[in-house]
Order: sequence, then structure tokens, then C-alpha cells
Amino acid sequence: MKEKISSTKLKLAGLLASVSLFLAACATSTEPINAQSTGFWDRYIVYNMSRLIIWLSEAFGGNYGIGIILITLIIRVLLIPLMQYQMKSQEKMQEVQPEIQALQEKYASKDPETQEQLRIEMAKLQEEHDYNPWAGCLPMLIQLPILMALYQSISRTEILRQEHFLWFQLGQPDPYFILPIIAACLTWYSMRLNTVANPAAGKGQMAMMQWTMPAMILFMGLGLPSAISLYWVANTGFTVLQTLLLNNPYKKREARLAEEAKTRDLERRLEKARRNPRGKKR
Repeated sequence: MKEKISSTKLKLAGLLASVSLFLAACATSTEPINAQSTGFWDRYIVYNMSRLIIWLSEAFGGNYGIGIILITLIIRVLLIPLMQYQMKSQEKMQEVQPEIQALQEKYASKDPETQEQLRIEMAKLQEEHDYNPWAGCLPMLIQLPILMALYQSISRTEILRQEHFLWFQLGQPDPYFILPIIAACLTWYSMRLNTVANPAAGKGQMAMMQWTMPAMILFMGLGLPSAISLYWVANTGFTVLQTLLLNNPYKKREARLAEEAKTRDLERRLEKARRNPRGKKR
């Protein structure tokens, strides 16, 4: 049933979409992109991003490492509105989730009449809170082709293969494995931030993904060109900073803990008043 979607399942769908992007990007053509490339995707999307990388690099004295970092940051800045919409959708989902679970427990029977009533109640709840269970997934689906085009433009720009940046050659794996390790650590921390404000996100399948995704990034980064690892570091590093600055989960955790403490204190006061209604001393 479409309405019966838990917070964990929605977030897992988001993570699986990210994994799909990662695997799909690694599996795409490695044929160099140039003015002779054909097809709408290669000729107009990937090729123009490649040209922008080259232009930015030349603007900074032919430093192609800087070009990769800048194009990554530019794309991520342009995607901020989508990311913010996604974060707000997830927050609203977390607020509504207790009521959804209550309805699911109330109408737990699988007979058609009960399930129909559940669908009606779920529709009312979603309308009341202006909540769409798939709203948080839509921005990610829009971002996927953009980020994939960015990935391909970096991996298929021929001139990058011979250029050097810092201690590594962009077309060869990092000889000291520093970039893959940093990319994996940033990926882990980015996913960890999701569990700070919402501990339920760090359980079950989500907890497993928190470790398998960074491990995948590390393993693949050991054999891929350093240009790709540099892109991962810039992209995930921006995600971490954006989360801390615009949606600080530590502040949200403090607010949640304060609210829980306030609720517990109120419950204790009510319990004390119930046991001693006339204020008599024991």
C-alpha cells in the first residue's frame, strides 16, 4: 500500500538512489568526450560541462584540480534549493511519522474494509499536514542526472589524464590512497549526521548502509583516477558543510533532548499530583 511508507524506507530509498548513481556512473562509457561526440547526452550535456571544467581550469592558470573543485562546488550551490526542499520534506515526514504508525496499528487488520479505512485516514492525515510521502525523493531524482553528468564530464575529459594536482596525477589513482580515505570518511560522516537529529535513522538497514557506502567509496577509489576521488572529496565535503550550516543536526538534537526532558518533567509532576492530589505531606 502506497501510504504505508515508513521514514526508514523512504530514507533507504534515498540511499539506494545514491548507490545507483555511484554504480551507474562507474559503469558508463569511458570514451573521451569532445566536439565530435554524438547524442544529446554526450554532445550537449557532458561535453558542455567538460568545456566549463577546462575554462575554469585555464582561468586559474591551467590548474585542472582547481577546475574540478570549482565545477563541483558550482553545481552543488545551484542544487541547494532542491536539497533544502528535500531536508524540509524529511523533517515533516519525521513529525508525521508517529501519527502514521498509530493509524497503522489501529487498522492493522488486512481485510479489505480495514485497509480501505486506513487509506482514507492516511489521505486525511496527509492533507491535514500538507504532507506527501514521496516529496523527499523527488529532489533527489532531479539531482541524479545532473550529478551523473558532472561525474562523466570529469572522468571523460581527456586533458585531465595528464595533469597533476598537489601530490597526484589526475588520470592515475592516488599513490598514497589519501583521497579515497578522505572521501570514505566524509561519506561516513555525512551519513552519520542523518542519525544525530533522528536516532531511528541509524537502525537496521540504514545502519548497515552507513558502513557499506563508505567502504564502497574507499574500495572503488583505490583503482579509479584521482580526478574522481577529488570530485568525491569536494562533493561530499560540501554536503557536510551544507548540513552543518543550514540544517545543523546537533542543534536539532539539543532541541529534541530538551523537549524530551520537558515532557518527562511534566509527566513526573502529573504523577506526583495524582498521588498527592491535596498536597498532603507524606
